[in-house]
Amino acid sequence: MENKETLNTEEQEITQQPDNTARESNVVSDVPTDNTTDDVESGATGEQVITEFDKVSVELFDLKDKYLRLYADFENFRRRTAKEKIDLISNANEGLLVALLPVLDDFERALKSAENTSDVEALKEGVKLIFTKFYKVLESKGVKPMDSLGQVFNPDLHEAITQFPAPSDDLKGKIIDETEKGYLLNDKVIRFAKVILGS
Repeated sequence: MENKETLNTEEQEITQQPDNTARESNVVSDVPTDNTTDDVESGATGEQVITEFDKVSVELFDLKDKYLRLYADFENFRRRTAKEKIDLISNANEGLLVALLPVLDDFERALKSAENTSDVEALKEGVKLIFTKFYKVLESKGVKPMDSLGQVFNPDLHEAITQFPAPSDDLKGKIIDETEKGYLLNDKVIRFAKVILGS
C-alpha cells in the first residue's frame, strides 16, 4: 500500500512539473524579445507605407478626374465647332442673298413696266439704276472688277484666249481687249479675266 501511495505522489509530482514548465514558458514568452521589437518597428513602417499609398491613390484619383473632365470638355468643344462649321457652310451665302433680294425685286418691277411702256429711255435709266444698285451690293461684299486693259499679261490674273497684232508698239505683249471681265473677292481671284493679247 505504501508503494502505491508513493507511486501516486511521484506521479502527481511528475504531472505537476510540465505545468510548471508550461507556466515558465508562458512567462518567458510574455517578455518581449528583439524579434517583437522589429515587428513593432515594421508595423510603424507599414502604417507609413499605407499612408503614402493612400496619398498616391488620392492623387491618382484626382488626376484621373481632371483628365476625364478635360477629355469631356475637349469632346464638347470638338462637337460644337463641327456643328458651327456645318452651320457656317450651309448659311455662308445668306448675307449676300439677302442683300441681292432688293435687286431681284427691282428687276421684276422693271420687267413689268417694260411690258406696258413704250418709253425706251426710261427703261434704260431704270436698268442702269438696277445695275448700279447690284454693283454696289457686290462691292459691299468685297467683290471688285479687275482693270486689265493696257496691263501686262499676268497668268495669275488673266487667261489669254488669242493674240492679235498690236495697234501700236507699246501694246505688244499687253492686253488689248477683254472678252470677259475678271473679279477679285478680297484680293483673291474668283474669276480670271479672259483677254486678248497684242503681238
